[in-house]
Amino acid sequence: MRKIHWEFPVTASSVRENLPRADVSIGSVSGSVQRIIDEVRDRGLEAITRHAMEFDRVVPQDFRVSPGQLAKAAEELDPELRSSIELAIERVRKVSQDQLPGAVSTELTPGGLVTTRYVPVDSVGLYVPGGKAVYPSSAIMNVVPAQVAQVPRIAICSPAQLEFDGLPHPSILATAHLLGVDEVYAIGGASAVAAFAYGIPEIGFEPTRLVTGPGNIYVAAAKRLLRSVIGIDSEAGPTEILIIADKSANPRFVAADLISQAEHDENAASVLVTDSQELLDEVITELERQVAGTANKERVQAALAGVQSAAVLVPSIEVAVAIANEYATEHLEIHTSDAQAVANQISNAGAIFVGDYSPVSLGDYIAGSNHVLPTGEQAKFSAGLNVLSFLRSQQVISYDKTALAESMQRLVTFSHAEGLPAHGDAAAIRFDN
Repeated sequence: MRKIHWEFPVTASSVRENLPRADVSIGSVSGSVQRIIDEVRDRGLEAITRHAMEFDRVVPQDFRVSPGQLAKAAEELDPELRSSIELAIERVRKVSQDQLPGAVSTELTPGGLVTTRYVPVDSVGLYVPGGKAVYPSSAIMNVVPAQVAQVPRIAICSPAQLEFDGLPHPSILATAHLLGVDEVYAIGGASAVAAFAYGIPEIGFEPTRLVTGPGNIYVAAAKRLLRSVIGIDSEAGPTEILIIADKSANPRFVAADLISQAEHDENAASVLVTDSQELLDEVITELERQVAGTANKERVQAALAGVQSAAVLVPSIEVAVAIANEYATEHLEIHTSDAQAVANQISNAGAIFVGDYSPVSLGDYIAGSNHVLPTGEQAKFSAGLNVLSFLRSQQVISYDKTALAESMQRLVTFSHAEGLPAHGDAAAIRFDN
């Protein structure tokens, strides 16, 4: 892992220069992804059949998974895993229910009312990856807030798996069944995003209004290219963790948490920012020891050795906070003697994990929080997936005759000032004798 002795002003350019993300360019795959999208739009079933063989090396017997296959996967699910999935569902549902906003009505003048209400999207397509790792947890994180938001139609796409005869991974099918979702398709990657946008009429797959869920660079590119056709949550990139730590931190915990995110992907970013040279050295030693025994050793080593990962020595925790706010990481852990006080100073992060016993992996599975989070500095302007992701705010305007009369002259004044007198006439005509 690179070591950086931070001696720079904390600016957008200094953080991007010294702590760059991995060089993963959506633009570099846009051409090939646009071809996939065009083929799905124009050729439907023929296109997804060819794409399944090309990218997944297997063509499903039926792209839509039957209710019986979903039930069978749930029946055969390991009991301990089933219990963990059910706990995760329960906790995410509790948090999601508490996030639900209520309608708000404001009376501006007697008889003049504006009500803000929240309405779910008509349908949502949820993408659950199935590449280097399998993510039943992503099914939970996408489905539960959509259900709490009362989205009428929820569809899931996940890649066909060669070892499971063209079905998505059984744990994903089982999770869908436990969640009560029966519209599940064995379609992966950019093809799935295109199918959500345009539908596949031959298999009864109707388009959806919104697509959410993480995925690889091809999924992110498809979301970008289709965002004028369909709503999206975000263009999720490689996972990121930044840890702020002082001398009180446990180096074993810090190293383990850096590794936990590095095992996702060779492009994953694992960044330590500390004001303690002693802790930095101890974490580097721990990394060497723990990486040697981890299951995904090669992937972890590649991620930690990449330009996107670093151990940064700063003059103070205040500087660490400034760097964290400019870096705007997906996952931010705080291991300091005053962890909550430091957390209160953070403005830009997808999710914040406070203290020694709140690792990112807890949020990945059963904390009750959502693990679909903004990456690549998107935390500066966007939020992680939640109930509000599936709701639209609407304003309902209700003025009676008296209220309109009280406001009419100012309305007319505005309309003439903007050169749109018919706007004023539309109000005035209601009072013509």
